[in-house]
Amino acid sequence: MSTIKSVIIGTGSHLPSRVVKNDAFLKNRFFEKTGEAIERDNAEIISKFKDITEIEERRYANDDQMASDLGYLAALEAIKSAGIDPETLDYIIAAHNFGDIKAGDTHVQLMPSIAAKIKHHLGIENPDCVAYDLPFGCPGWVQGIIQADYYLKSGDAKRILVVGTETLSRVNDPFDRDSMIFADGAGATILEARSHSTAGIIAHKTQSHTVKEAYYLYCGPSCNPDVKDNELYIKMDGRKIYEYALTNVPLVIKEAIDKAGLDISDIKKVLVHQANGKMDEAIAKRLFKLYDRSDMPEGTIPMTIATLGNSSVATIPTMLDLILKNNMDTHELNEGDTVVFTSVGAGMNINAVVYTF
Repeated sequence: MSTIKSVIIGTGSHLPSRVVKNDAFLKNRFFEKTGEAIERDNAEIISKFKDITEIEERRYANDDQMASDLGYLAALEAIKSAGIDPETLDYIIAAHNFGDIKAGDTHVQLMPSIAAKIKHHLGIENPDCVAYDLPFGCPGWVQGIIQADYYLKSGDAKRILVVGTETLSRVNDPFDRDSMIFADGAGATILEARSHSTAGIIAHKTQSHTVKEAYYLYCGPSCNPDVKDNELYIKMDGRKIYEYALTNVPLVIKEAIDKAGLDISDIKKVLVHQANGKMDEAIAKRLFKLYDRSDMPEGTIPMTIATLGNSSVATIPTMLDLILKNNMDTHELNEGDTVVFTSVGAGMNINAVVYTF
């Protein structure tokens, strides 16, 4: 068995400065996905939305920024945090869903890749630093961590930068209520291979469900039938995703914890993708019930969704960076603490990583 552990040595994040509060949507005209206009008052729609998701505001990228720019700024912070020479990175893995999109546009730019752009912005000359993108839905950053673990434990790499970056505001349909969920942001983490370390990744588990679930999230035209722009926007079947997540995510987390040879009582915190406040809390409660525990210790589930919204692949690495840098007042992580990183997304993918600091 390999004695190498994949250890987090640096974290960074970038929160766009543009804050968009819920009342910014008061003048929107909302439609059902069937194209039928919603006649309820927008204040009522927004109030119900807040009750379900807990979102009060979110961040949007500035007009001169794209996903690669946010990812680069988060990567800079992670490199500074780790105190390393970026030329020593063996891989840059960039998780995202929609690539670079300019403000006022919905057209996706997938070439060059986000990872290649980040490497370019960092000025890394080393050709052995391999840069590639990972489109895996919201669990993309967690999956990037898992891929990094394989590279590091194989001995083929020593240091890897994993970035999660997204500008979902650019693919929002303003006529769709679900558009209020999505946000922009970026988080980055550097992992290093260390021998005989007590810290590091202990275990992980990933699943993909596609028979019924493949199209729970999809790209589709505007909900407003009068819009004839031929553009595609992010769409989702929220109810089905909610039910799918509550049924399957706790089981995947438990598999990862069991694989690590641990019990839920060994877990200090569960850093879950900030998708929907009520859903995340329900997932955590069901996880504890799998261990015949009806009591979940206060502070187990850190939440950033109320003020940062759902920035997809960026939610967990951003939250991790905020905690480690003491920017979440009620949360801290200390040496010896064991946590779970877990995410669900793309309508069909779930993953979990068990990590000890």
